[in-house]
Amino acid sequence: MPLNWKIGGPLLGIVFFLAVLLAKPIGVSTQFVVLDAVLWNLQQPDAGIVTQTAEGFTSTNAYLAKSGGALAAEAGNPLTYPVVFVLAMMVGAFLSSLIRSTVPKGERNVPAMYRANTGGFWPLRWVLAFAGGVLVLYGARLAGGCTSGHMMSGMMQTSISGYVFAFGAFLTAFPTAMALLKKEG
Repeated sequence: MPLNWKIGGPLLGIVFFLAVLLAKPIGVSTQFVVLDAVLWNLQQPDAGIVTQTAEGFTSTNAYLAKSGGALAAEAGNPLTYPVVFVLAMMVGAFLSSLIRSTVPKGERNVPAMYRANTGGFWPLRWVLAFAGGVLVLYGARLAGGCTSGHMMSGMMQTSISGYVFAFGAFLTAFPTAMALLKKEG
């Protein structure tokens, strides 16, 4: 049984409050940049992607070096709160799917509505979902934040950019879903 919104909403509010109180507002897309830097540094350790100096960490990459090398420092020492938070989100989602799975197995990879509209070729569904995620992530990063940082944390902090991002996301999502998913499952 899905979690009732009357319970889920306050629980989400408590999680956000605790995150801000104990660490910082929730945002995750920066951690993909950090992971890219970690992998890049492993592939080319002599390229100076992450370099530790007496003053701290820096990088030959301008994006990683900005803000006093904050992202380079995270890439140099990736076991930080944000990275652990993102990993915990993935583990939690996986455990939740195992524990509370009420969706039939065949419906997990190819929901009936998707099958009715596209024929049910699941690799295409995954490619389209990945491409959509890349577009949203690119747009959010271009705007100087991330999807969760703009929409959830941003709106929680009454940030104008959070409301603009949420408005744009829904303004795009509804017509796109209506165009792509015309048939019911």
